[in-house]
Amino acid sequence: QVQLVESGGGLVQPGGSLRLSCATPALTVNYVVAWFRQAPGKEREGVSCVSIGTGNTDYADSVKGRFTISRDNAKNTVYLQMNSLRPEDAAVYYCAADFPARICSFPLNPANFGSWGQGTQVIVSS
Repeated sequence: QVQLVESGGGLVQPGGSLRLSCATPALTVNYVVAWFRQAPGKEREGVSCVSIGTGNTDYADSVKGRFTISRDNAKNTVYLQMNSLRPEDAAVYYCAADFPARICSFPLNPANFGSWGQGTQVIVSS
């Protein structure tokens, strides 16, 4: 397991933007890092993922074209840029790491991710 620390959540109006950050230790190429979210009363769902080794990314259909995942290996940080936010995007967002893994692809199974951050809350409201 590795320690993951999320930050960047907050309150934003519909149509606004937020950037979430996930600070990680230095990861080898055999990690996939993903963002999940969980709204009250709903199951945890995958939002996006990135392979540390290959750089491939994937997204849930509900966020394609609005969210962008990226990684900065020098800073050991994975970002989730969220644009055009909608009320239904409101949730606690979690960063998670899967090891060993080389390719990220949907659907994401939370059970495959052995390391989780504490979560950061995103509220989308006017």
